[in-house]
Amino acid sequence: MWRHMVLQFPLLMASGALLAVALPERLRRWVMSCNTHGIAGLVWISAALAVLMIPRVLDLALYRSDIEVAKCAALLLAGVALRLSWRPAGLIIQGFFLGNLLMMMVVVGQLYIDSPLRLCNAYLLDDQQRLGQWLISLAAFVGLTWLANATWRLIQRDEARLAQQS
Repeated sequence: MWRHMVLQFPLLMASGALLAVALPERLRRWVMSCNTHGIAGLVWISAALAVLMIPRVLDLALYRSDIEVAKCAALLLAGVALRLSWRPAGLIIQGFFLGNLLMMMVVVGQLYIDSPLRLCNAYLLDDQQRLGQWLISLAAFVGLTWLANATWRLIQRDEARLAQQS
């Protein structure tokens, strides 16, 4: 179960981000006209990941090929959206969406850890608890990494302003 969400999801999203590089410039401009400040893309990513974290969806993806194809397509599109939306979003919008997504991961992770029942029929209880630990750890890692990067970017920006004033 943890391999499903912690390995497969990011790999499919990374593949989608790589596919975004190959988009024709005309299509990229059209997408960006609908994606002011990256908000539409970040909403898509949040919605896709919220739906795909539902235990029933994880179960269905294992048993029904149409759900698996839809899951893979949603994650690929989320990767494309991430590539096209992250930089235009800026730090404030990135922080807003990342904060919501990471808190959702922590809540779902804690639910997986604390539930005395198997939430996914296809996985064992210890797999479910391991996934919960991975989700919480991953949320902390991503949050701290983004915060360090944002701090570094702000420091660099301030140093550049001071250098211009001198």
